[in-house]
Amino acid sequence: MAFSEIEQKRIEKALSAFLEQKRPPVHIRKELDFGYRMSGQSVELFEIRPKWNDSSIVQELPFAKTTYIRTKKAWKIFWHRADLRWHGYQPDLMVSSFDKFLQVVDQDEYGCFFG
Repeated sequence: MAFSEIEQKRIEKALSAFLEQKRPPVHIRKELDFGYRMSGQSVELFEIRPKWNDSSIVQELPFAKTTYIRTKKAWKIFWHRADLRWHGYQPDLMVSSFDKFLQVVDQDEYGCFFG
């Protein structure tokens, strides 16, 4: 089941504020930027950058994901490892709100999201 329209707008508002804080200066955004996508009950954050050996190819490299689990009323946090798979973020596997998910990603205590 997808997010309701109200939930989606609240999530988009929080993401806009978060990404505006994290985005690099305008003159660098062709080389590095951040984006997000929503699918079902999940929200994925990704880097947007040119491929290292062919700048004409733009890549979206995911680094963080959260999925809302309605039965538990909690958000499960994942990070994208070098093996190209999603793994549960063990220090804070579940949080109670979307804003807390963004806070965990922002703090990046173990360098999993922003290196």
